[in-house]
Amino acid sequence: MAKLVINNENKKSTIAPEIYGHFSEHLGRCIYEGLYVGENSDIPNVNGMRTDVVEALKEMKVPVLRWPGGCFADEYHWMDGIGPKENRKKMINTHWGGVVEDNSFGTHEFFELCRQLGCKTYVNANLGSGTVREMSEWVEYMTFNGVSPMADLRKANGHEEPWVVDYIGVGNENWGCGGNMRPQHYADEYRRYQTYVRNYNGNKPIAKIACGANVDDYHWTKEVLDTCFDHTPAQFHGFMDGLSLHYYTLPETEDDWNFKGSATDFTEEVFYQTLKRSYFMEELINKHGAIMDQYDPEKKIGLMIDEWGIWTDVEPGTNPGFLYQQNTMRDALVAGM
Repeated sequence: MAKLVINNENKKSTIAPEIYGHFSEHLGRCIYEGLYVGENSDIPNVNGMRTDVVEALKEMKVPVLRWPGGCFADEYHWMDGIGPKENRKKMINTHWGGVVEDNSFGTHEFFELCRQLGCKTYVNANLGSGTVREMSEWVEYMTFNGVSPMADLRKANGHEEPWVVDYIGVGNENWGCGGNMRPQHYADEYRRYQTYVRNYNGNKPIAKIACGANVDDYHWTKEVLDTCFDHTPAQFHGFMDGLSLHYYTLPETEDDWNFKGSATDFTEEVFYQTLKRSYFMEELINKHGAIMDQYDPEKKIGLMIDEWGIWTDVEPGTNPGFLYQQNTMRDALVAGM
């Protein structure tokens, strides 16, 4: 008879809670109608956040939430999303559906959502179309507890105390939608931008996350780290705390980005191909990790896989730019793997 013994005292390792983190982007109905309906909505809400959705996420114990993107992050200008909502600038969401973004969900609303969820905060800042000053002032606005132009502006907008930013992404997918940069160019930009992400809260420094590779682009990982480590002070810790990695499982074929296959109508072969391609994540972690170890043998830099999951064709009849797809048990298996 087989026997299973669980020794609670002989613990081998700890799974970081953040590995179960979530990602929210201004895409489709993720933010508007999904998380946020506004304070005057007939849908039950607390400070504009949908009560039913918040309760569901609290039950899931979301450990960390990333915002505002995604591709949206590198065309998001944070000052458009603060102050009285009737005065906030409207913009066209050029990445996701060409709809009007009214900026009614901005910095204050994001931190209010995280407060209700009780989760850590991961802000993805704009490197692609933004400026060093813009990123620096956003950090000051969010985290400085003192007298300064941005801290005073935050207080004038109704929030006296600073917030805690646990993670900050210095750009997103800068090899693609975040500026179509070469790795060396991005790395030089990263070096410059991160310099001005000040840790105003000395007891809780912000973890800085650099834009890492798309899937198996090992060249990107090597060149970014090579450039970042060139003429870098010996105390590398705090210069870069994480390197991102993005990998979406395409059920049908990874050679044709426009043909992903249906979320609900697929063959047994496609089902197993999907699981096989999801398992590719392990190889990606090992190979990117091996490159990182060459530059960071003490493993002070984490590999942050902050975008992943199954990606199928949109549901027929929906806005293609909203990327709406039905979730099935296949998604659950992909997530579990």
